[in-house]
Amino acid sequence: MTSALAALLALSALAASPQVLTLDQALKTAAERQPQLRQASASAAAAQARADQARAALLPQLRLNAGYGRGTDNFGGSPPSFASSDSWNAGVTASQLVWDFGQAWNRWGAAGAGARAQAHNEQGAKVQAAFNVRSAFSTAHSSKALVGVAKETLGNQERHLQQIQGFVRVGTRPEIDLAQARTDLANARVQMVNAENAYDLARAQLNQAMGVEGPLDYDVADEAPGAVEGEDGGVEALLPQALATRPEVAAMEQQVRAQELTASAVAGGYWPSLSLSAGVTEAGQRLDGLAWNWNVGPSLSWSFYEGGRTSAAEREARAQLESLRAQLDELRQSVRLEVDQARLAVRASRAALAASGDAVVSARERLKLAEGRYQAGVGNAIELGDSQVALTSALAQQVQADGRLAASRAQLLRALGRP
Repeated sequence: MTSALAALLALSALAASPQVLTLDQALKTAAERQPQLRQASASAAAAQARADQARAALLPQLRLNAGYGRGTDNFGGSPPSFASSDSWNAGVTASQLVWDFGQAWNRWGAAGAGARAQAHNEQGAKVQAAFNVRSAFSTAHSSKALVGVAKETLGNQERHLQQIQGFVRVGTRPEIDLAQARTDLANARVQMVNAENAYDLARAQLNQAMGVEGPLDYDVADEAPGAVEGEDGGVEALLPQALATRPEVAAMEQQVRAQELTASAVAGGYWPSLSLSAGVTEAGQRLDGLAWNWNVGPSLSWSFYEGGRTSAAEREARAQLESLRAQLDELRQSVRLEVDQARLAVRASRAALAASGDAVVSARERLKLAEGRYQAGVGNAIELGDSQVALTSALAQQVQADGRLAASRAQLLRALGRP
């Protein structure tokens, strides 16, 4: 197996307990197997090949040709005849563009800028793939934690049922308490089934984010996401980092450069192009009687007037350039908003997680008191059930707050252009 996950899945078939997948292993697996990354790599390679094609116009051109024909040899002043003869020819021609007022050179430069833009897009695909994995891993981690909450709730309800059965048996509690306990236990089992199903779905989504077609017999690791460097800073401190790192910004800048060179190449069409060519030929009516010739000379080509086509093409290129510049400005503004949103989300999630922790402590104490009151005969089943519901809700809110913090940190990493 080439990926970390594949190794884990192979081991899981031999082990009694599921293997544990860490976030780092998930990211490495996506880097190796995610189809979108292969697509981006292929697109970058194709763009570089187009740049190499554009460069070919600046290099010497060499052509070989050979031909055979048979035809009549009639010419003016002689009686026409159907008599025919063979004709053989072969030759080598070399040519070199000398100057075309930057048309070919700028087209090569534009293609090169396009290739660099596509390379940045490839890096952007890596950043997006890492974000998708982090988001899916966070969801799976939260789903796993909610399974733990459901298990704790189910265990508490089973314990409550056993206690209430004893109280009802000795006549210290009414039958309705037993009916309520059984209902609460059934609901807890339903919640357990739903939580396990959500965890399976989250792992299936994580597999897709990693580009893996495999089983779900693994657990995600219980690891909290680390703090993002600079997450406590303001947007003015983070924005320069984002603009310097975001692949989308670099790609758009290269697209602008490519269009600038394209416009210059189009403007070169107003002027002539100069080439130099040389050739050697052999021709004759018999293969054993060919005569050779050579030629060399410059060639000047000038499309002096084409009905305004060059002017229109230049206007189009300039308009597209202005559009790309506006898109670049819009992208920079969008990056600023994304960084600010992600930074604020991290701050809010951290505060919510701290508050949810306090809520869990209080809910556990409430349940403990309610259980004591019920055992002492001063509480009732409704109070006990409400306390259990409050604890379950507090635990779920804590899990959700932890998941939101992980998701907001993943979003901040993406906004900063960090894979």
